[in-house]
Amino acid sequence: MMTKEEIYKRLEDYLINLFEVPAEDIKLDALLFDDLDIDSIDAVDLLVKIQELTGRKISPEAFKSVRTVGDVVDQVYALFPADAPAKVENIE
Repeated sequence: MMTKEEIYKRLEDYLINLFEVPAEDIKLDALLFDDLDIDSIDAVDLLVKIQELTGRKISPEAFKSVRTVGDVVDQVYALFPADAPAKVENIE
């Protein structure tokens, strides 16, 4: 299982490398749309990366209430069963 810190770090890597978000803008309370300019197309791409990370199909409905980086971390953390090891993959 990944910790919230590990999930945050992976999410930070995705935001920097895939969406060119400046590292200094990424904070738990940063709003995806307003602060980080993540639009709906980017959100779908991010959801795909999260599915790859978790190894699970994720319903877009599960992420409708997600507004901040911290919300994403919490949602991803909730996807991992307590006894399951995290799937490790490269973001490149």
